[in-house]
Amino acid sequence: MTSKLEQLRTMSTIVADTGDLEAVARLKPVDCTTNPTIVLKAIESEPYREVVQEALSWGRKCNGDPSRIAAATADRLAISVGIELLRRVPGYVSTEVDANLSFNVVASTAKARQIIADYEQRGIERDRVLIKLASTWEGIRAAEILQREGVKCNMTLLLNRAQAIASADAGAFLISPFVGRIYDWYKKVEGRDFTAGEDPGVRSVRDIYNHFKTEGIETIVMAASFRNIGQIEALAGCDRLTIAPNLLDALESNSDPLQRALKPGVHPEQPLRQQADAICHWFVSEEAVDIKHPTPSEPIDEVTFRWIMNEDAMATEKLAEGIRIFAKDLQALRARIDRQLQ
Repeated sequence: MTSKLEQLRTMSTIVADTGDLEAVARLKPVDCTTNPTIVLKAIESEPYREVVQEALSWGRKCNGDPSRIAAATADRLAISVGIELLRRVPGYVSTEVDANLSFNVVASTAKARQIIADYEQRGIERDRVLIKLASTWEGIRAAEILQREGVKCNMTLLLNRAQAIASADAGAFLISPFVGRIYDWYKKVEGRDFTAGEDPGVRSVRDIYNHFKTEGIETIVMAASFRNIGQIEALAGCDRLTIAPNLLDALESNSDPLQRALKPGVHPEQPLRQQADAICHWFVSEEAVDIKHPTPSEPIDEVTFRWIMNEDAMATEKLAEGIRIFAKDLQALRARIDRQLQ
């Protein structure tokens, strides 16, 4: 019998949520995605030993403020990790803009351009790189600028409908709705587990996928942050699925039949933008005439976006938490490199 992983490959593009070179070579994903946590782990990984030493040697030749040198060396290492992954996959690698820039359009845009330039300087065309940006209002605006320049963006830490619609309005190449983090929040708040069919994270991705396909939106939907196999199976057929190696291995070892759960042309019970409109009408009073309700032909404006985020405790809390975690890991990476440079 064909494994569930092989069956899944016929329905969705498989992306490895790891920097583990052995796992990537063994599981053969099409794309790979990275973040500061993955790069931090690479420092202690034997397959990356030469890559790490090259970055450190480069850093030791630099002159100037030690903290700036450590940051630049960390950036070089992140690019090197991306290059190693690209040697093992035929598709894209995602590289993340610093989390501490998540609320700065100008700085995020400049950092993204630097990442692309660094890849190109080392022989990697921009067509193989996705720039990861947090799905804040500012991150989405940075993506809008970058997409116009031919830089493809992956909107990460995406947790609700407003972020999905605003990212699509901005022309983002790809969005990464975080199934597991949505699930984690509701499991904690409600004090219970969920079946795959009722899982809030799964339902969120289904809504987004169905809306995008119904409206002919080209932005790719890549479900991410899975906690169990059931969530993956419930989203079989989504454009892309980024999955950790342990779950890919579990799929590889199971040969039960896998049914496609998502397909283009399926109409949701209530179009996604109508749901966003309903939320707007719920919290916007008649007196608040400065707040514009979006229509299907109009993009969500900043005030509406921020109000919808404000009313969604899960998305607000998990977005902030995710930015803090990535920023903390980036600082840990730079501190580790700074010690090694000394």
